[in-house]
Amino acid sequence: MKVSFPHMGCITGYKRLMEKLGHEVIMPDTPTQRTMDLGVKYSPEFICIPFKVMMGTYIECAEKGAEVIVSSGGNGPCRAGMYPDVHQKVLEELGYDTKVIVFDNMFVDFKAFYQKILMIKNNTPTHKLIGIAIFCYNLIKKMDRLEKQLKIRRAYELNQGDFTKAWKKIVKMFEACETNADLRRAYKKAIDMYDSIPVRHVEESDRIRVGIVGEIYVIMEPSVNKNTEEILNSLGVEVENVQYISDWVEHNVVPKWLPFPRSHRIFNLSDKISPINCGGHDKENMGWVIDFARRGFDGVVHLMPFACLPELVNLGKFPAVSEELNLPILSLSLDEQMGEAHVKTRLEAFTDLIRSKHYAKQRTRLDDVAETLESAAKKVGDKVGEVRDNLTTTPKTPKYQTK
Repeated sequence: MKVSFPHMGCITGYKRLMEKLGHEVIMPDTPTQRTMDLGVKYSPEFICIPFKVMMGTYIECAEKGAEVIVSSGGNGPCRAGMYPDVHQKVLEELGYDTKVIVFDNMFVDFKAFYQKILMIKNNTPTHKLIGIAIFCYNLIKKMDRLEKQLKIRRAYELNQGDFTKAWKKIVKMFEACETNADLRRAYKKAIDMYDSIPVRHVEESDRIRVGIVGEIYVIMEPSVNKNTEEILNSLGVEVENVQYISDWVEHNVVPKWLPFPRSHRIFNLSDKISPINCGGHDKENMGWVIDFARRGFDGVVHLMPFACLPELVNLGKFPAVSEELNLPILSLSLDEQMGEAHVKTRLEAFTDLIRSKHYAKQRTRLDDVAETLESAAKKVGDKVGEVRDNLTTTPKTPKYQTK
């Protein structure tokens, strides 16, 4: 079959999975203005931007001859759970014979999950299918680790663009991998490439760190969030994104009673603030905000689609949470009208704010240390004076006494 998928996250993993299952892969293009225009034209007016961008991507894939589009769904009041039915209907009305297959949490309906696996496994024997799944998971996991490092190291590059160029080469290296041994070699070579890039040294105490939370599609797709992470890196800010494909797989495949993945523990951090899960990633995102505050992050950028119900719930809570945790939070509501200049301006202002706050905290800590040292010195001085007084006023006792 001719198979395609949305442009989101580590698409190299999707590509290799479908190729190893014997399908012809129709690679989705990076979303462009044409993608957005198609999505807006054929989508309900007030539906969120992930739906519109994916709709445009699906139409472009159907134009290339895709017979099947594989994607993931949503849960709870989040409208992502209804995406596949509407996407399918729009494609049919436009005359495309393209089927949309959506994978949800396997623990919710394992029978339906398994039936969808049978639809795409292409007569692949079960033992071989397991091996392919493990290989593709390892590929995605390693690429996600490298991408996490990219978003930290890129903040300190001497020549802007070096890490982005290296990342493009790394993606091509992993596309050529056929075995787990190839993956290990590619990973080692990628680390060597990172290490060879000149960076400026910044003391740990001077580093500015920002967490990215929000709806999974808009925080994972740079073309939709207007390259938020790259802009922050260019301003000298380390970035930690809370959503990666490997994390999503672990969260939806690994049982909650096991000590991993970490997302299950993060999910429970927000119980007091968000006792009810409103769908999407609202409860999980609130847990991440608390975790960022505990780890000493300087701020959080919250990315949400315009009119996204779960993230609107969080948006209403963030002012009080920000004040309680003493953690600045910037919320950006994204739709097709949002421009990159607007996003860049707000991120620059936010970076100035958190940098000033960071150095103010440092000055306060230094003042506290100086005050502590001064107090300790005074106590030592008082003690020395007391000892000196005792030595000068106490008469010496003779070493030997005669009867």
